[in-house]
Amino acid sequence: MKYHIEDIVSIVKGKFQQQHANASIEQLLIDSRKLIFPASSLFFAIKGPRRDGHSFIVPLYEKGVRNFVVSDPVDVAGIPDANVIEVKDVLQALQLLATHHRKLFSIPVIGITGSNGKTIVKEWLNQLLDDRYSIIRSPRSYNSQIGVPLSVWPMNESHELGIFEAGISQSGEMDKLQKIILPTIGIFTNIGEAHSEGFLNLRQKVNEKLRLFTHVKALVYCKDAPEINEGVAALWQQFNKGGKGSFEIFNWSTVTEATLQVLTIFKDNGTTLITALYKEQTISVTIPFTDDASVENAIHCWCVLLQLGLPPAAIAERMLQLGPVAMRLEMKKGVNNCSIINDSYSADLSSFNIALDFLAQQRQHARRTVILSDILQSGRNEKELYKEVAQALSQRGVSRLIGIGDKMVLHQGIFRLASIPELLFYPSVEAFKLEFHQLNFRDEAILLKGARVFEFEQIDRLLEQKVHQTVLEIDLNALAHNLKQYQQLLQPSTKLMAMVKAFSYGSGSYEIANALQFHKVDYLAVAYADEGVELRRGGINLPIMVMNADESTFDVLVQYNLEPDLYSPGLLLSFEAFLKKEGIRQFPVHIELETGMNRLGFAPAELPVLLEVLKGDTFTVKSVFSHLAASEDAQHDAFTRQQAAIFHSMVGKLQQIVTYPFLRHIANTAGIARHPDLQLDMVRLGIGLYGIDSANSHKLELKEVSTLVATIAQIKHLKEGETVSYGRRGVVGRNSTIATVRIGYADGYPRNLSNGVGKMWVQGMLAPVMGTVCMDMVMIDITDIPHVQEGDEVVLFGRELPVSQVAHWAQTIPYEMLTGISQRVKRVYFEE
Repeated sequence: MKYHIEDIVSIVKGKFQQQHANASIEQLLIDSRKLIFPASSLFFAIKGPRRDGHSFIVPLYEKGVRNFVVSDPVDVAGIPDANVIEVKDVLQALQLLATHHRKLFSIPVIGITGSNGKTIVKEWLNQLLDDRYSIIRSPRSYNSQIGVPLSVWPMNESHELGIFEAGISQSGEMDKLQKIILPTIGIFTNIGEAHSEGFLNLRQKVNEKLRLFTHVKALVYCKDAPEINEGVAALWQQFNKGGKGSFEIFNWSTVTEATLQVLTIFKDNGTTLITALYKEQTISVTIPFTDDASVENAIHCWCVLLQLGLPPAAIAERMLQLGPVAMRLEMKKGVNNCSIINDSYSADLSSFNIALDFLAQQRQHARRTVILSDILQSGRNEKELYKEVAQALSQRGVSRLIGIGDKMVLHQGIFRLASIPELLFYPSVEAFKLEFHQLNFRDEAILLKGARVFEFEQIDRLLEQKVHQTVLEIDLNALAHNLKQYQQLLQPSTKLMAMVKAFSYGSGSYEIANALQFHKVDYLAVAYADEGVELRRGGINLPIMVMNADESTFDVLVQYNLEPDLYSPGLLLSFEAFLKKEGIRQFPVHIELETGMNRLGFAPAELPVLLEVLKGDTFTVKSVFSHLAASEDAQHDAFTRQQAAIFHSMVGKLQQIVTYPFLRHIANTAGIARHPDLQLDMVRLGIGLYGIDSANSHKLELKEVSTLVATIAQIKHLKEGETVSYGRRGVVGRNSTIATVRIGYADGYPRNLSNGVGKMWVQGMLAPVMGTVCMDMVMIDITDIPHVQEGDEVVLFGRELPVSQVAHWAQTIPYEMLTGISQRVKRVYFEE
């Protein structure tokens, strides 16, 4: 649907700062990096805690955007052809527009809230209902104050059912989301402690979430949670008192009478049979999952399908076909130096654009290939749909499109009109596989985007670099979350340098740096010049400080525009001589001062040499810094203050010689949290990015970024008295079940975790290490853990088992655990 700008100004209760033409609007834009269709986009200049959308207006105007919603006065002289709408609150204007748009449609809409399971339930309902309805749903987990309006905006007359999720973090937010979603059917998945800091208690949190359902016709929930049950009863009373009538309660329970009373849950061989009583009849479904969360999510879906009137037999057939929901984009190394981005669990326009944005962020390859299946059941006119797909591919600079499916073949003429250099089309995956080895995949980023029925995992296996089954999973969403956690502690003027040395604490240099560049950190720091060279070759254009430069790398520093840390008179004079010989002036450098760490840096007595050199024009000083020795420890705060005093004194002397501005920084990860007065002009964030609060400040809600996962190679059943591993140190004290896990000290798993010291996470329980850790294998005792099978995943540290805990068992620090994971362990990067 199209809106005209003159209609929008009224809808959002704004006024024109400048009006140029009555433009037609189709796309809403909040992120300048995700611009696709400039002429028909409306940019909302939202103010965030660190960045103000108003600062992106001129760059977007230069890229062709002509329509803006702002809250501050704008210098319209620089954007003469633009329509500029002024409102009191830009976010509220976005929500008002989405609310107006939603009211134009009277289709049934399912609204989902709860602490966990929202996205899984939404995606499973889409799987279960997509052959009966033309569905619009939230892309991925777009459930916030910004995400919900963007999710609802694409709704049009072709849609027959909406499925949207809503998440809140504080009181008052759900009322806004309710007006945008207007659900007719509600699902309350569960309630937990996550994101509770914005609420007085659990009951208030439940009541706030229930406000999503103030106008529903039916509500699905589990009676077994007393807080939810009591909250629903109160909502029912409000309906009756307010004269709204009532809504249908469709609840389920495993312990008491309910609309759907679950009688038995039987798990066997990877499936779960659920039997229940419904309308005095016994019915059942089988799902291809056994974990408790999947069972709960599946029962919620079961209830919705029953409420919609689907026959129990048809429901049972569909539930058995449920597939896993890959809620994340995965990036990993492929054959012939390729990078593979796998998003092959669905192919709809919203998730397609998100995946393309992720592809566009990757700068390590100039060449980009998209392998795309038919887009099924979109409800759109096919020619218009594929024309939009072709435009999106062209806009992102895709080098090659490989289309798979009858519809892609049928509409290939549309793609041939777009500026995509290379086009190939195949009616099926099998046809593609026959020509795979002639397609020359090399030195490129490859996006796999396919509907589940096309089984693109076959293509993924062909493209994936073959390595052993131990994987270090890197959560780029968690990285971005941790970055924001620290940014919210900073003054608006304080810049941030991200430490990506030591292979980004074991997580992978380029991939982490690229994510940080996307999220607009100010500086990167590496330990050695070759790390900086790798980043430059990968397309990283942020300024990079090299902390351990030496004479052998001077030419590389200049060639790749890397900025060295000069920490001693010898290094200073050597680099000065090199630059003078090359005829280079004003080369950017950083000066490190010694204030008490006693590692590297100019001591106070060495300042005269430094000051004399800086009187010339060989160098441009970008920053001056020092290292805090014990910023995390309260008992050394006096020493930290002493270091700061020495630093300020030395900087003062430098400022007498270097009269232009330079950045001052002394605060590291712990210093950011514990010493806000030392933020100065910039801070250096290292281990905190990866989820470790080195200061134990309790001010931050950090997420684990790295999860080390291996698989079980074999399971053995041993008798009491038998031994395990080298040296026979692992003695079985009872008849036991022992699993051999594909990881060893050659992968970075410490040998001192042998003989019960270390533990691994298996099927929701901890399994102790049995015997000595071997080079490539570790044995664990799974005697008390049911349903474990060969091939099952084992978590060595990460989401369920914090790396700090494993480091404690190993009598080391998280830094050493993370950086010690060897390069033979495959890194897989994902983004939700």
